[in-house]
Parts: sequence; structure tokens; C-alpha cells
Amino acid sequence: MNDAQKKKALNMLQNSSWGRTVEAPLSLEFTFLDKTNRESVLVYEKEYSSLSNTDIDPLGEYMKYSRARGDTESDDTTLKLLVALHHKIDEIKKILTNDIKEHIKLEHKEHIKALGHGVIIMPKPIFKVGGYYYARIDLPVFPQRIVPLFFEAIETGIAKVKRIHEKDERDWDGYITSRERALIRELKGF
Repeated sequence: MNDAQKKKALNMLQNSSWGRTVEAPLSLEFTFLDKTNRESVLVYEKEYSSLSNTDIDPLGEYMKYSRARGDTESDDTTLKLLVALHHKIDEIKKILTNDIKEHIKLEHKEHIKALGHGVIIMPKPIFKVGGYYYARIDLPVFPQRIVPLFFEAIETGIAKVKRIHEKDERDWDGYITSRERALIRELKGF
């Protein structure tokens, strides 16, 4: 990494306007919502709810409550891997039975420039300032999943996340933190 790249990376981490942000090689699918058209908004609300972890991950929820009660004595990593394997088997079953869930078609798909804790920065101006949007992002966490969210454009290229599921927000923040750590290691030459 040359000096110009290091300076750019540090500036991304120390962006004073939007808090710490990191470059993210991800894509964002989104669509503008007309809040006056309540029926249209309800369609996106329904998908947002259906993509919550409780609806798509009953086994994960069961394991969480079992751990809280102290009912599990196994290694946590082994349990996570077994749950992930169970999800893959469910996916194969859905493909074989032609029970593939289609998501709502969203108007735009663009690459993200950077992510921060509750902020999305795009490389070009594509939002309507003050506009309210529904979006999906494939967040590379374990297990990988589609994260639904609602955001509001505060500038033509910057949006503030307004609604995201609690677990998705924790994973979002964890992803940003891991990207920050990787960048710091790279800057130090490790």
C-alpha cells in the first residue's frame, strides 16, 4: 500500500461528518418509497418482517433460548456449524420442492463506496435528499444472509439507516469493526 492509499484509508476511518467509515465491496439493492402510497409501503414492510431472523431462523432462535437457559453443554462453534448445515439442507429441500422464495424486485442496484455505523455512502449522487428508501444488502457474516433495511437520504450520495433488525444491526456493526481491524493491520504492515 503506497502513501496515498494509506492517507485515503485513514481519512475514511476518521471521517468526522459521519463517524468512522470503511470501504465496503458490497452492493445495495434499493427502491424509493412514496410514503403517501400506504399499500405500496406495506408490501415492503411485509418483506422486511419476513426477512427477520425469527421468521427464517427458528432453529437459531431455539438455540439462543437454550443457551440462555443453560441447556447446551456443547461447543458454541460446533453448534453454529450444525445450525449452518441445517440451513443448507433446508435450502436444498426448497430447491428440490421448487419452494424458492422470490424477493420483491427493487429498482436500483449499485455498489457501495463505504459503510459506517448507521450510514451508507455511495460513490455517486443517486438519492433524492429527504427520500425514504427500502433496501437489501448481502452482508458477508456467518451465516451469510440478506439484510433488509429502511434508510433516508441526507445527501445525494449519503443515507442514514432508519430501521434495521436488532441482530442485523449487531452484525452490521461487527462487519464494520472487522473491516476497520483489517485495514489497520494492513496499514501497520502485518
